[in-house]
Amino acid sequence: MSQYLIGIDVGTSSIKASVVDASTGLTVASAHSPAEEMTVSAVNPGWAEQHPDLWWEHTIKSVKAALTKTSVDAKSVVAIGISYQMHGLVLVDKDYKPLRPSIIWCDSRAVAIGDKAFKDLDNHYCLQHFLNSPGNFTASKLKWVKDNEPAIFERIHKVMLPGDYIALKLTGEATTTDTGLSEGIFWDYQEKAISKKLLEYYGIDKSIISSRVPVFAEQGKLRESVAKELGLPAGIKISYRAGDQPNNAFSLNVLNPGETAATAGTSGVIYSVTDKNAFDPRSRVNAFIHVNNTEAVRNGVLLCINGTGILNSWLKKNIKSTGTAYDYEQINAIAADAPIGADGLIVLPFGNGAERILENKGVSSSFHGLNFNRHNQSHLFRAAQEGIVFALKYGFDILQEMGLKTEVIRAGNANMFLSPLFREAFVNTIGARLELYDTDGAKGAALGAGVGAGVYKSFPEAFRGLKMIRHEEPDKNKSQQYTETYQLWKIQLNKLL
Repeated sequence: MSQYLIGIDVGTSSIKASVVDASTGLTVASAHSPAEEMTVSAVNPGWAEQHPDLWWEHTIKSVKAALTKTSVDAKSVVAIGISYQMHGLVLVDKDYKPLRPSIIWCDSRAVAIGDKAFKDLDNHYCLQHFLNSPGNFTASKLKWVKDNEPAIFERIHKVMLPGDYIALKLTGEATTTDTGLSEGIFWDYQEKAISKKLLEYYGIDKSIISSRVPVFAEQGKLRESVAKELGLPAGIKISYRAGDQPNNAFSLNVLNPGETAATAGTSGVIYSVTDKNAFDPRSRVNAFIHVNNTEAVRNGVLLCINGTGILNSWLKKNIKSTGTAYDYEQINAIAADAPIGADGLIVLPFGNGAERILENKGVSSSFHGLNFNRHNQSHLFRAAQEGIVFALKYGFDILQEMGLKTEVIRAGNANMFLSPLFREAFVNTIGARLELYDTDGAKGAALGAGVGAGVYKSFPEAFRGLKMIRHEEPDKNKSQQYTETYQLWKIQLNKLL
């Protein structure tokens, strides 16, 4: 009998589920929920929250919807994997009920707390032991709750990341992973353990940290009540869990030093694998434990731009034709009418919280050089896509300074990479070959589950079905034009820093 795998991708905008045929590695059905983007609550400036039960509601809906699209026998589903939005803080009580909405990845409220910890614990110590400043990551968000919501803090039974919470709902067990602890800046790379010094400094009892399980392993089994709701047999293994960016790299078979992955969804990321405990002295890019960090060191160095697809989405919602919103294909076509450089119009895409590559400065998005007599919709759309690419280039240069040389970048054929203009700007500004593959986070999570459950005996076996859709190379003439425009963009950014 054929075996099938389910992958769940807990995003900021929606939850996606995919059913994958283990024998071919191909997706047989996918679904996402909700149809419209999930809301992000911003009660105060710089805040960003979502309720964990909202994720769970749409996890159930997306998995059920994916299963109904297939004729797969439920008994042939052998494993489930989870990918999730990184750095979020989920707090549950002794009954495993959320104590408050999750403080998600793009929330900026803990910046000052992390900056103070970086100084008090000593910059050198933090970089040597955490490879990062404590910054605006999960541990610092937990400290914010301790300082500002002490009644809630006193009731905490376990601290979790978003993927840990979905695993809890599936299995009834509160667990996390080493890679998850590293993304929260709870991990000491020198001690290869949870950092006692950081917990003591923040006044956090280690008992509230969830127990550790391997990334690829049986992490629990599907509870009977949940199985019944999904129409699946109880006892299916939950056998893989990783944050969205390590998982995206995994889905693209990016596992070895020098290999690099990219995404351009709500946020934009370039993620390069290294075999060293590398760090940026200014913590503008961040290192986390990669999914295959077992016998040999494998870390992922991540540069993140918060304002990527969300800028494109904002334009889509707010720039319309005769009262009707454009779709993304129309936006891409209109943008292509403007020349490289958008006739001097420059967009800084930093409008979605504090940006790490700018040392956690809250630089808002802004348009520069707008001329009412010369610029139109095409210039706005093009300048926005170029601005996103230029922000990624700004971070990519930091990776190069750290010695992480990249000649090929792999990405899924999705989100901003569906735009021909974006791809052109990307390869000619970054200066690397771009390869696009037929994969995504949900499929990657399913394949990871196959590895963790022993369905696949090796990584190469898991990626037999991975196929490249297209590739693009830099063009000498266009590269020069984009480089010149990027320099003008950087001058404008430096004026604001």
